[in-house]
Amino acid sequence: MPLKPWREIAEPRDDVCSGNFQQAEFAADISAVHQGRAGKEYQDPELFFQMTYITEGMKQLIKTVLRRISGTGGDPIIQLKTAFGGGKTHSLLSIYHIAKQTKPLSTLNGLSPILTELNICDPPSAHIVVIDGTNQNPSEPRIHADLKVHTLWGEIAWQLGGESAYDLVRTNDLDGTSPTKDKLISLLTQYAPVVILIDELVLYIRQFEEDKTYSGGTFDSNLSFIQNLTEAVKQVPTAVLLASLPESSREAGSQRAQETLTTLEHYFGRIQAVWRPVDTQESFEIVRRRLFKPINDTIGKEDVCRKFAELYQHQPDNFPSETQESSYYHHLLSAYPIHPEIFDRLYNDWSSLPNFQRTRGVLKLMAKVISRLWTDGNTDYLIMPGSLPLASEVKTEFLTLLPPGWDPVIDGDIDGERSEAQKIEQNNQRFGQVLACRKTARTIFLGTAPGSQNNLKKGIDRQRILLGSVQPGQQSAVFSDALDQITSKFHYLNIGENQYWFDIRQNLNKEMDERKARFSNEEDIRKETKNILKKTITPASGIDEIHIFAQSLDIPDDRRIRLIVLPYSEYYLKGSRIASAETAAKEILEKHGEQLRKYRNRLIFLAADGNCVNRFKEFIVSMLAWKSILEDYTANRITLDNVQAQYVKDKINYSEKTANSAVRECYKHLLIPTLTCTNGVPASSPEWEELTINTQATSIGSEIQKHLSENEYLIFTWAPVHLHTELTNWFWKNSPRIATETFWDDSCRYLYLPRLAEESVLNDAIAKGQSIKDWFGTAAAYDETTDTYKDFRFGQPSTLFTPDKTLLLIQPDEAERYLQKQQREQPAPEHKTDSPSPSSPGHMSYPPASGGKNPQQTSGTLPETASSTRFFGSVSLPSNTALNQFSTINTEVLQHFIQRSDVQLTIRIEISAESKNGFSTSFQRTIKENCKQLKFDEMNTGFE
Repeated sequence: MPLKPWREIAEPRDDVCSGNFQQAEFAADISAVHQGRAGKEYQDPELFFQMTYITEGMKQLIKTVLRRISGTGGDPIIQLKTAFGGGKTHSLLSIYHIAKQTKPLSTLNGLSPILTELNICDPPSAHIVVIDGTNQNPSEPRIHADLKVHTLWGEIAWQLGGESAYDLVRTNDLDGTSPTKDKLISLLTQYAPVVILIDELVLYIRQFEEDKTYSGGTFDSNLSFIQNLTEAVKQVPTAVLLASLPESSREAGSQRAQETLTTLEHYFGRIQAVWRPVDTQESFEIVRRRLFKPINDTIGKEDVCRKFAELYQHQPDNFPSETQESSYYHHLLSAYPIHPEIFDRLYNDWSSLPNFQRTRGVLKLMAKVISRLWTDGNTDYLIMPGSLPLASEVKTEFLTLLPPGWDPVIDGDIDGERSEAQKIEQNNQRFGQVLACRKTARTIFLGTAPGSQNNLKKGIDRQRILLGSVQPGQQSAVFSDALDQITSKFHYLNIGENQYWFDIRQNLNKEMDERKARFSNEEDIRKETKNILKKTITPASGIDEIHIFAQSLDIPDDRRIRLIVLPYSEYYLKGSRIASAETAAKEILEKHGEQLRKYRNRLIFLAADGNCVNRFKEFIVSMLAWKSILEDYTANRITLDNVQAQYVKDKINYSEKTANSAVRECYKHLLIPTLTCTNGVPASSPEWEELTINTQATSIGSEIQKHLSENEYLIFTWAPVHLHTELTNWFWKNSPRIATETFWDDSCRYLYLPRLAEESVLNDAIAKGQSIKDWFGTAAAYDETTDTYKDFRFGQPSTLFTPDKTLLLIQPDEAERYLQKQQREQPAPEHKTDSPSPSSPGHMSYPPASGGKNPQQTSGTLPETASSTRFFGSVSLPSNTALNQFSTINTEVLQHFIQRSDVQLTIRIEISAESKNGFSTSFQRTIKENCKQLKFDEMNTGFE
């Protein structure tokens, strides 16, 4: 079942939807309620408690007051101490309605469980005194009917019992002196139960200047009154005093106010109980109750929160560590439909601003956000940091909290029709579909605009940016890539130590953009691209040399395999007529400077993909621009701070990596020239075969070699049958014999012949095929006059083959003809002997074969008519040159016997090896196993 967007589950209250809410509605005014002129949400206790979330602190406060007015305990003096806008006035209002009891407490939302817990069925109503420091003026008496009340104590007496109560303190009120503690006890006892609510006390008393008398008394008389009042309330069991004080001296304001707060804290501190009504977690519920109607679709809400939790848990590397805890799911539920990250940033970061009023400020700000999102039809699953509509009146709300200079940051980079974020999204559909650039930018703004008062280092990291931007069903990689894009494009976004932040000072991107014009000429880009390709493409087996952006004259015309890397201006594009790679390759293929190229079949070409050339050129230009900034900084031509200097270094590293990667990914088309033949006639023009290589391979050179080998465009191993086919098709038609050198040279020249990696491939094929009559015969030379082949061989086995460029490859029918002729001309042997030849350990012995000289004859020459029938010989070979000497023996001795068809040749090898240290068991096992595989005579092989 698809997830529902927040607007289908949590409907805003009517005034929020319509945008008709007023800032004042979020500011609880206890004086207005006491005078009966507040809005109905605050004036009517039933409506007030419907939109009030009773926090744990507020619950304890209510319980204390109920116990106190019921005479069953409770603290007499309660100080509500929270940051500005932290809910203290709202807490005083809840006590006001409870004490006044215009409606039964059991009918008010959330109070019935508290009454049950206290076992109080019908608490008494109390006389209420409300003192609002913002409505008290030391110089102006308050008028009640015909009576003028001058002081704070006069006002308290009047509110408790009118003129009769005022008479108890009349003298003190008129002369501005504080009543005694006993007089205050008498007053409170007479009108008990009493609840005295004093809000903004510091704002009132700080108005009294030192050594100056006012209608409301003096600074000292007012402080004395507070001290006497707290002592009196303590003595009356059913009296309670609640007073709100700022959380800190900074909240108090001026130096005079700070001194006042310090003095009041001293008096209250003797007998107070300090309550902190609202914590951050509870504020979620407060905001939701005030801004949204009750949520009925709990299943839809839970589904959304569960999907978010699963998204975070399945990608632990992409999101902050706290999202991996199971409690984060409940965190999401508590804040729904607002993402907890918004609350965390507002309460932890924005609340540190002097003019931000915590809960009241959050309510005001989020009301604007929700109203705009509702009007715009926003369909996000949660209201996230990335959802903030900063291109609207919401921007004004944020700007009023920030110092001057943030307007161009939002308009230029973050949001709006002219912003860089929207420009990037318009040019990149992948980003534009999910508003990836705007969402990441908004998240960074929310997390960094107020500064980093509560962070050890400036900015927020990539994980927290993704947390504020990505929703279920979206790919984190899209937003991560968008972050990389805006980092290089924005003018006010900074990065350092993997942290991102906005600042009203422009970053170096604009400077970099201006410098990019210096490196936009092709010569700079070409030079850097060539350097990257030199590091990227290294020679591999079969590729003898690599030529990057070389002219045809600079590419030697020889038999070596050469990879020609074409300039990116001569790119390849499948199916496109404008691609010029084949044209450029053909010119190099056909010409060596002004001369015709001879060895065309040794050239292979690598071309860039036309779709990505501009992309890597842009990366290279950026890299060169960043490097120039660092060079100027190093040479003291420009000034950068430490963060900027490190930023430049990071951008150089990043741009180098992206440029290298982009060039590597772009050069992926292998172009191989071929020539087709029809009825044995080659075509007049070459054709081009294209292979696309994997640019992510560890070695590009090896990847090229692999593709060429697998597709047989470069041959590393060749079978004799293929050699036979090429000889039949192209060489034996005019002559039954051809020199090996001729075949090798032609295969390097003509595109219709196979492209052998090197000459040894041909030699290996000859060596493999010379012992089989099906493929070819061989000879060292041919004499047409006598029709005689020198060193003729056809179908005779041999374990050794010596490469020779003059070696003739003979057509099988011709070789068979000559073999028959040779056999007819060969005289029959006269006798035969089987006596064994001597041999000794450490020597190689060759049993005798018919023909040749007798090794035992030390002088003289046998007459031509003499016919020996056996040869034997023995020679000692030094171990360090045995292989080379054996090759010489093969050429100078054995080949003479091999070329005669009437000779039965037997070769035996005897090995003797001795070691003074002896041979280990493992060594012996290795030698024995190898000898067994090579079919050594087991009876004459072993260790002793």
